[in-house]
Order: sequence, then structure tokens, then C-alpha cells
Amino acid sequence: MKMNLNKIIGAISSVVCLVSCDLDKVPLATLSPETYFSNEEELRLYSNKFYEDILPEAGDVYNDRADVIISTPLNTEVSGQRTVPATGGGWSWSALRRVNYLLGNSHQTDDIAVRNEYDALAKFFRAYFYFEKMKRFGDVPWFNEVLGSDDERLFKPRDSRTLIADSIMQDLDFAIEYLPTTKDVYRVNKWTALALKSRVGLFEGTFRKYHGIGDAEKYLQACVTASEELIDNGGYTLYTSGSTPYRDLFATPNARSQEIILARHYDQGLNLTHSVQNATNASTLGRPGLSKSFVNTYLTTGGLRFTDQPNYNTREFVQEMQNRDPRLAQTIRTPGYTRIGGGAAAPNLSFTVTGYHLIKYTMEQIYDAYNSSFNDIPLFRIAETYLNFAEAKAELGTLNQADLNKSINLLRARVSMPALNLEQANANPDTYLLDAETGFPNVAQKNTVHTGVILEVRRERGIELVMEGHRYYDMMRWRAGKLFEKPFLGMYFSRLGDFDLDGNGSIDLCLYQGTRPGSSASLFMEVGKDIVLSEGNKGHVLAHGNINRTFDEDKDYLYPIPTEEINLSNKILEQNPGW
Repeated sequence: MKMNLNKIIGAISSVVCLVSCDLDKVPLATLSPETYFSNEEELRLYSNKFYEDILPEAGDVYNDRADVIISTPLNTEVSGQRTVPATGGGWSWSALRRVNYLLGNSHQTDDIAVRNEYDALAKFFRAYFYFEKMKRFGDVPWFNEVLGSDDERLFKPRDSRTLIADSIMQDLDFAIEYLPTTKDVYRVNKWTALALKSRVGLFEGTFRKYHGIGDAEKYLQACVTASEELIDNGGYTLYTSGSTPYRDLFATPNARSQEIILARHYDQGLNLTHSVQNATNASTLGRPGLSKSFVNTYLTTGGLRFTDQPNYNTREFVQEMQNRDPRLAQTIRTPGYTRIGGGAAAPNLSFTVTGYHLIKYTMEQIYDAYNSSFNDIPLFRIAETYLNFAEAKAELGTLNQADLNKSINLLRARVSMPALNLEQANANPDTYLLDAETGFPNVAQKNTVHTGVILEVRRERGIELVMEGHRYYDMMRWRAGKLFEKPFLGMYFSRLGDFDLDGNGSIDLCLYQGTRPGSSASLFMEVGKDIVLSEGNKGHVLAHGNINRTFDEDKDYLYPIPTEEINLSNKILEQNPGW
């Protein structure tokens, strides 16, 4: 049975009256530090709120919008329509205040071991909080205690990125030392702290490397060290049961704890639900779908590059889906797909703007309705740590074949894909992944040793972690935002007429112009109205072709600070460059 952390949080809300306000305000209405925080139960009850306030919710994870999942409307980051907000914009500090309040009052607990454990938990959440702030804004003010309303430090300038990054690492080192090692997929432990340190180290190291900031190697090495400790000593392994283990890892109510280190809890019986399945099986929540450029990156079952094959870009759907990395058929509807507990189902172009119909997280059809999903949502899993480890070592130039065998090649083996060979990858880098129109040309500019394998690790990361909330900030740290400007394409259609998209002999889609024809198709779409093709009456499905998207390299890698924070609240704050 799932641990009902959300119910615990709700039950204590009347006791722990947390006020959502600024850093200078008293965080509790009825709670006195002189009488509270005196034992483990009180610390636990108070800290349970951190999970709700700081960890991402389901929509933050599966709404993985960037260049690989296209939806409608486009978010402003991808469309280039982002503006400076007056308020909000992610510049909120109330959750940090609650964390610092515990740290400032946990000394009321006489048991030093208990105090260290909950200080460690609070520092994990402070590290998580500040990591999200640093990714979004870069330099931010560092606050490690609750401040009074007349404290001049409330109006301090932004601290340096280095101070923020190093303070995050220090908090995580404390968390790693004092958090328990007991595994619990719904509770933060030592292994969760190592997973976060691995994530932070990779992000900061690669951001610094590709944005020309110093000390990249220090953070990359921190990623390697944390990753190795988690991989070697954490006891987590990949979920490999059944014939479709990658799909089944996500299409299940309960988080699979052998692989998932920490999950967001959902429970249908307690009305704790989300809408991932509705989003991918309805026409009302964005119609998300994979982009053609991303589908092209899936290898063949023999480990060959699909983009090295003749006419790869003009193959119609049934043909292009043949003999591909099995994770493709476990991520989108492909020929032969059947619903869990149901029958065959072809891609439905009224549910996806690209035609590549997502199935990740999809369970039985009865859960297609709005807010009916109750899958636990993975927040950290060992597969990500494998990827972090391999990428950090590749960027450092220290990756060897044994490293690949204990990381990337375990992911490939789960779906019976050939192993990645280090020498072969470096000897023949993928030109598709190096091209400015479809990939990452700056990898070759920044690396001389491991260009080819870095590209392969990025391929693997995209495929393995798609729809898990990583891609946007991967693109930011890789300095690859210009890919947002490229056309967002979907399936290829060589003509108008009837199409059997799953190869079962029945017509699934009729594309037409003018008068609707007679057809046995289950779905009719008028070209130019219901769907746009890149060449008029043929070509790739074209999503958002009417938006002139721009990505400004001088400002768009960071978010703007809201104007009121600068003009009214803290005039010492400086706006991010270009905003």
C-alpha cells in the first residue's frame, strides 16, 4: 500500500498553520519554537510540508515541453514570446522560509541524532529549492536563516552563482552524511541526496562548460563521485520484468522501488489524481506529440543510425517505425500497439499535433478522462544517475568502456539494444546530432576527445528520460536554445487520401482538401484547416508554422526577475542581462 504522505500533510495543516508570505514574516500562526520541535514526531510533521511545497507535481514532470514534445499552445519559453512579469515568475521564497525556520529551531530537540537527521532533510530541500532558483535565474540571494522585518539583509543583492552552487553542494554533503539509508520511495533518504547531487553537478558543470564559465570540472567531478557512490552502494537496479519493461515502469499505479529512488505520490482512492493520460488521449489539453527530429534519433534495433538510411526523412509512418529501438514503441503508439487491458489502437491525430501519439504513463482506457490518472510520478530514478555519470565522465574526457558498461549499456540491455562502443562512437560522430539544424554543433567545438560518445549519451538521455521534466534545462545547460527556432515537424504524408497507420488493414485517417470524400476512415482531417502539411498537399505535419519563433542567445538562457522585485521590493537587485 502506498504511504499516504499527502494525507499526513493535510492532517497537520490545522496544527502547523504555515503562512505563505515573504521571508521577513513569522512563518507560523500557532506554533511556538519554544515549545515545538522538541521531538522527532514534531519535526517529522513539520517537515512533511516540504514535500508538497518544494517537489514538482505531476504536471511539472510530464509536461516536458521543449524541442522533443510539441503541444499547443507553445509555452512562451519555446515560442520566444516570454516577457518580464510584474510579479510571480518563479520568484517566491515562502517555501525556503519554512525550511530555514526548522533549521533555526531544531535545537529544541535533545536527541542529537534526530536533530541531525531532520536538519539533513531540511538541507536537502533547501538545496533542491536553490537548485531550481539557480537554473531559472542564475545568481540569486542566498538566505540560510529566517530574517526579521527590519533586517537589512532582506534587501541584499544577488549572491554569485558560485556561492549558490557551492552552498547547494554543502547542504547536500550534510544531507548525504546524516539522512537514513533506509529505502522508501516516498521519503527522502541518503540515496535521494546523492541523486540530487549527481543532477546538480552535471547541470552546473555542463552549464559552465558550454557557457564559458570557470570551474566546470569541479562540478562534473562532484557529479561523478556522487553518481558512483549511488550506483555502487545504493542497491538500486533497473526494472526489467516482462516484455515491455520501459513502458511498464511508468504505466502502473505504484512506483517500482527497485529503480525509482523518489516518487510523487498519487492515489485514486484518496482523490489524489492528475491528468497525464487525459493530456495524451484527448484534444483539450495541448495535444502533445514527439517531434520528427526527435523520432529520428531512435536507432534501429541493430544499433544503426536511422538517419544514415536512404530517404529516412520521407518514410511514411508504418515504414519509419519498423525495426527501431523498442523504447520508441513503448513511448508512442506504433503499428501493433494495443491498449493495456484493451485492443489495438492507431495514432489519433486529433489527440497529437505531430501524429506521434504519446503512451508513456498510459494505463487502461477508463483513465483517459480528465484528472483520472493516479500513477506515482518518478522524480529520481537510477537510470538518470547512470546517464549523469556517463555524461559527466565524457565531458571530463575520462570516460572508458567499463564506465559505459555500468551505465548506458545497462539501459540499452533492458530493451535488448546493442551496447554502445566507445571507440566506434568517437571514431564516427553522428553528423545528424552535430548539425545545427537538428543537433549540437558546439559539442565538437568544446571537445576533442569524446565528441562522438557525448552525442551518443545525449541521444540516450533524450530517449530514456523523455516526458520526465528534464529536456528544457538540458537544452539550457548545453547552450542549445537555437533549436527552438527550427520547424516543428511531425509524420510524413506523401499524398492526400486514406492511411492505415497501424498496418492492420483498416483505414485510420483520411486527409483531404475541399469536399470531404467517401471513406471508411475513423478520422477525417482537412488539410489547411484541421492539419497543415509542410508542402501544401503533402509533406510533414507542420505544427506552429505561423509563429516566428526566436531565441535570443544573449538573454533567453535565464528568466527575468519580476519588475516589482526590482522597482519596489529590492532596488539593489539587478535584472538578468538583456531583460
